[in-house]
Amino acid sequence: MPLFGVPVFFDVSDKLQVREAFEKVHPDVVVHCASLTDVDKCELNRELAWKTNVAGTEHVAEEAGRSRAFLVYVSTDYVFNGQKGCYSEDDKPDPVNYYGVTKLEAERVVEDRLEAYCIARASVIYGSTPAAGKINFALWLLNKLREKERAKIIVDQWISPTLNTSMADMTLEIVERRLTGIFNVSGATRINRFDFAGLLAKVFSLDAGLIDAVEAAGFPWVAKRPRDSSLDTAKAQKILKNKPLNVNQALKRLKQELPEIPD
Repeated sequence: MPLFGVPVFFDVSDKLQVREAFEKVHPDVVVHCASLTDVDKCELNRELAWKTNVAGTEHVAEEAGRSRAFLVYVSTDYVFNGQKGCYSEDDKPDPVNYYGVTKLEAERVVEDRLEAYCIARASVIYGSTPAAGKINFALWLLNKLREKERAKIIVDQWISPTLNTSMADMTLEIVERRLTGIFNVSGATRINRFDFAGLLAKVFSLDAGLIDAVEAAGFPWVAKRPRDSSLDTAKAQKILKNKPLNVNQALKRLKQELPEIPD
C-alpha cells in the first residue's frame, strides 16, 4: 500500500501488521492481490497456503470493513473444476486443487465480511514485467525462444490468458464506479496453452517450431489442474467501458509494451 507515494510493506498473514498498515494509510480503496499462487507449493504446504490466502484475506477484509474501504479481491479461474469451461460469474465453483480451495474460501470470507466489495477473477495473468518473485508464462516462453531453447507446452488445457494492463484498466474502472459482486476480468479468448504459445511466437517473430506439444497427463505436476478453466467475459463486455481484450488485441498491446531485446 502507498503512503503518499512511499511503499508500506507488510505480511498479510500477520494480523497486527495489516492493522498497522491500514492505520498508516487510511485507504478508501483496497485491491487485494497478495497471494501464494504457486499451485504445487500450495498442495505441498497447505498450512502456508491457508495462512497466506485465507487468513491473510480475513485480516485485509476485517481492516477494510473497519476503514469502510471498497475492496477488490483478485481471484482465479482455478476455483472451477474445469469440466465444462467458459465459466460465468454465476457458475458454481468446485476447485480440484488446494490453491483453488484457498482462493474460493477467501472469496467467501470477502462475501461474508463486507458489503462494499468486488471479486475479480482472472486466468493466467501475463505481461511485460514479471510479478514479484515469479516470471509469467509469456515472458518465460519468450525468453526460452529467444535463447533458441525448446519449450514443452500443454496442448489439452484451455484458459483465458489475461494481459495484466488490460486487467488493471478493468479493475480501475470497477473501483471508480464502485461495481460490486463478481466480475470475470480475464482475456476474452478461450484457447489452449499450446496455441497461445504459438501466437506469442508469431507476434514476436520467434521460432514456433521450438514449441513441443505435450499432454497434461504426462506433465510432472504435484497438484491436479482443471482441464478447461476458461472464463466467460460477457458480463464485463456488457457493463465495463474497458472491455476484455481478445488474444490478438492483447498480444498486439503486449508487443507495444515489451521493450525489444536485440538478438
